[in-house]
Amino acid sequence: MRLIRGWFAIPLWQRVVGGLVLGIALGLFWPEGAGAIRLVGELFVRLIKMLVVPVVLVTIAGGIATLGDPRRLGSIGLRTVGLFAATTLVAVSIGMAMGLALHPGAAMKLAGVVPHPLGPPVTPADQLLSIVPVNIVEALGRGDMLAIIFVAVLLGTGSVMAGEPGRPVVALLQGLSAVLLHIVRAVMEVTPFGVLALIAQAVAVNGAAVFVHVGWLALAVVLASLVQMLVVHAALVGLVARLPVVRFFRGIVDALVVAFSTASSSATLPVALRVAQDNLGVSRGVASTVLPLGASIGKDGTAMYVGLLGQFALQALGIVPDATMLVTMLLTGALAAFGTAPVPSASLFMLAAMLSAVGVGAEQTALVVGLVLPFDRLLDMTRTVPSASANLVVATLVARGEGELDAARFRGAVVE
Repeated sequence: MRLIRGWFAIPLWQRVVGGLVLGIALGLFWPEGAGAIRLVGELFVRLIKMLVVPVVLVTIAGGIATLGDPRRLGSIGLRTVGLFAATTLVAVSIGMAMGLALHPGAAMKLAGVVPHPLGPPVTPADQLLSIVPVNIVEALGRGDMLAIIFVAVLLGTGSVMAGEPGRPVVALLQGLSAVLLHIVRAVMEVTPFGVLALIAQAVAVNGAAVFVHVGWLALAVVLASLVQMLVVHAALVGLVARLPVVRFFRGIVDALVVAFSTASSSATLPVALRVAQDNLGVSRGVASTVLPLGASIGKDGTAMYVGLLGQFALQALGIVPDATMLVTMLLTGALAAFGTAPVPSASLFMLAAMLSAVGVGAEQTALVVGLVLPFDRLLDMTRTVPSASANLVVATLVARGEGELDAARFRGAVVE
């Protein structure tokens, strides 16, 4: 028991890195052993595949259903959701563009992975028709991700529109979300062993060169985060709200530091509420409405990362996306990021949703996840920063539009 308690006392990311190191050593010095534990990697793949559909369905539907709170409806609610949707869509675009520009996965060779046959080209009309399932249960069974996301959006929207009679469904979705989050956390405990097996197999086949381009992926994450903040967010503050951009970033630096150190939008919320009111002059009513909602659906960093990692995965698998695939990934990534669960590395589950929508199997996706996951903590810290920035940008724009922003306080904002 003492050994078990000691194992769980070690932070998960450290255990994952340990599995990574052991996997590299096993693949380099005892490749036959890598084949012997291949079953562990396959079980890890099946666990991920098992969770993708329920996580996507419930978290997206539940995220939309939370808008049923009357405080979040009306002009403030509509303006808030619209702004978050716009910044999320732009963030996915930036992530995809950065991936296409830098090609971080182009020279990566993944063990035992053959370029996935995508079948005959699908016309945009057929792609649109496939979003609406003829049979919901069949779509769930097939893992048809576009149809599942469509059903999730309808379910969440219907729960909000139903009002009082819909409250039991909202409660059910929230309960299911809580249960699924605990299941995800349990599955994440298996990750060190899955990473060990998958990486050992990858290194046994291709050598340690599979890690060369992870550094390029990290660079792409940093650059995309900077573009999202210094171009998109700065433009919204300077051109739309017509407020000093430098003052804005000086005023929110405390929240950005907490976001980076905790890698959690929820943990950043108390600091964000303080800087929004004290440094940016956002009224208490707007701050207390917009920022908690933003902690749930304001996921610019996650959206950017999912878009970037989707291109990284396709490049590593030898798949060249066409225009239809790129549009599908853009829309799927935005919707998936909008409903991402607030758990570590949850974006990797949403990556499976995006890739599944363009025909990439769970086995190939799981191999990419196994490669990236050991480094995901640092990447997670980085991409949480633009998410925190986006939440405060939206709060500032909503307050400005509603006449609830003290411009004098904003212009005199200082970091205390």
